[in-house]
Amino acid sequence: MVPFPAQGHLNQMLQLSCYISSYGIPVHYAGSAVFNHQARLRVNSLNPTDVDKINFHDLPVKPFASPPPVPNPSKKFPTHLQPAWDAAMSMAGPLGELMRSLSVKHRRVIVIHDPLIGSVVKDVAAIPNAESYGFICLSAYCQLKFVLERMGKVCPIPRLRELPPIASLISEEIAYFIGLQDEGTGLRSGDIINTCREIEGTFLEILEVTGDMKTWAIGPLVPVKSESRHPIFKWLDKQAPRSVIFVSFGTTTTLTDDEVSVIAEGLERSRHKFIWVLREADKANVFDGEPRRVELPEGFKERVGERGVVMREWAPQPEILAHPSTAGFMSHCGWNSCNESIKMGVPMAAWPMHSDQPINAVLVTETLKVALPVRKWLAETGEVVTAQMVEDVVRRLIASEDGQDVRKRAEELAAVVRGATEEGGASELEMNAFIAHIKRQ
Repeated sequence: MVPFPAQGHLNQMLQLSCYISSYGIPVHYAGSAVFNHQARLRVNSLNPTDVDKINFHDLPVKPFASPPPVPNPSKKFPTHLQPAWDAAMSMAGPLGELMRSLSVKHRRVIVIHDPLIGSVVKDVAAIPNAESYGFICLSAYCQLKFVLERMGKVCPIPRLRELPPIASLISEEIAYFIGLQDEGTGLRSGDIINTCREIEGTFLEILEVTGDMKTWAIGPLVPVKSESRHPIFKWLDKQAPRSVIFVSFGTTTTLTDDEVSVIAEGLERSRHKFIWVLREADKANVFDGEPRRVELPEGFKERVGERGVVMREWAPQPEILAHPSTAGFMSHCGWNSCNESIKMGVPMAAWPMHSDQPINAVLVTETLKVALPVRKWLAETGEVVTAQMVEDVVRRLIASEDGQDVRKRAEELAAVVRGATEEGGASELEMNAFIAHIKRQ
C-alpha cells in the first residue's frame, strides 16, 4: 500500500489496508516515518487490533520544509504542503527495494498506490511477479471529470461539464506534480475506488469505458468503533436526538479571520446546538511545533455557553456523525467526509473550499440530494459567505421542511449504502471479486 502523504488519503489507504488484511493477506503500508506515524495516530474508528496487523515500512525520503499555512489565504488550496509531496518522490528507490524483497518471499506482490503518487511504484514493471492497482480516493463523479479533462474529451454529463475545470481548483504546482505520475499510473492493471455502484453507478460505467480500465467499487470504507469514549460524547449524550450541528472543514482548510467570525456569528444567531472543530490546517509535518491557535470573536464562548462546543484537537468525526444527537454536518465536502455523512444518514450543509470539494458538493446537493448548499459554488463571482447564510442553512437543515426532505433522503441513502457494504452487498461482492482476482493461480 503506497498512500499519498495527505491526511484524507492516508486515512482511506489505512482503512483499505485493514479491509484487505481481514482476508488473511499480509499487508505492507509504505511511506515516510512522519506520515506513517500520522496515519496511525489519527486512526478514525478502526479497531486497533486490525491496525496492529499491518506491516508499516518507514521509507527514507529527502528532508522537506514544513512551513505554516498562509493566514487569511486568498486561495484555499494548501500550497504549503507541496514540499512534502515533492519529497515523497524520493521514495521510488527504497520502495523498489521493498517490492523486490517481498517478491522473493511471495508468489505475487500486489502494489496498491494512490494515483497522485504513482511514479514511485514504477519499478513494478521490472518485477515479474508484481502488479499494480490504483486506489481512487475521490468520488467517481469527480474522477470522471478529472480523467476526461486530462484526456481532452467532452464530458457526457451536462452538469459536470458546466462545473469549473479541475485546474482552476488546484495549484499550478500540484497540476505539474500530477503530470509527473503518468509513468507509474500507466502500469496499473485496474482501479479500486472508494464508492459504491448504488450511488455512483452511472459515473462508474462511463469511467470504465472512458479509461478502458477494470474498476472495483468497494466503498464507502467507513468503519465505526462503538467503544470510543472521547470526552465530547459526555456532552453529546446529554443532547436531544437530532439537535446538534457538527461543523468541520477538514485538515487542509485554513479559515480566514472573516470566515471564523462569520461562522461564529451564524452559529450564535441560529440558536441551535453545535460542535465546531476549529483547527489550523495541517503543516506538511504535523509534528513540527504547535499549530497557530485560531482566535474566536471576543465573548463568543460566554454568549453561547453550554449550547456549543469548540474543539481544538483531533475529533472522532465518524463517531460524532453516528451519534443520535447529531442532526447535520457543515462540511468542506472532502470525499472522506461525504462518505461518512452518507453512510451515517446525516444531511450536510455544503461549503466546499478547493480541489475535488466543489465537485463533490454538487454531487451531494444536486444529484444525491442529501445536502443543502451554504452557497452555490461560484468561482467566477467569488460570492462571500455571510453570517446570515450560515444561520439560514443551519436553521433549514435542522428545523425546516427542506431540511426534513434532505434528512429523509439521507436516511434512505444510508440504508442503501449500508446494504452495499454488508455481507452479500454489492460493494462487499466487488471486494471479494478483487481478492479472488489477485489470488488467482
